[in-house]
Amino acid sequence: MKFSFIAPVAVMLLIAASSARADGFATCDSGPKDKWQAQEKLSASLKEKGWQVRRIKEDGGCYEVYALDEKGKRVEVYFHPVTLAPVPKGAKNFRG
Repeated sequence: MKFSFIAPVAVMLLIAASSARADGFATCDSGPKDKWQAQEKLSASLKEKGWQVRRIKEDGGCYEVYALDEKGKRVEVYFHPVTLAPVPKGAKNFRG
């Protein structure tokens, strides 16, 4: 009887643990952080294009940007922190 309760709980814990470790939709080969450009520079560049930047964070060695693009569409886009080049979704170890 105990096994029938413990097994489903163990499976749920394994699923939760594996999803918590997952990186975002891309990763960057970005090198040391002292070579990265400032998030403010990326934000200013995107604002010049008409974007409304909501948040920029680090994810998988990339900058992950949450914004409204020039058409007002909500977007989540990755940028290489050294080159500030857009990273294709699903890219692994993108070098920019």
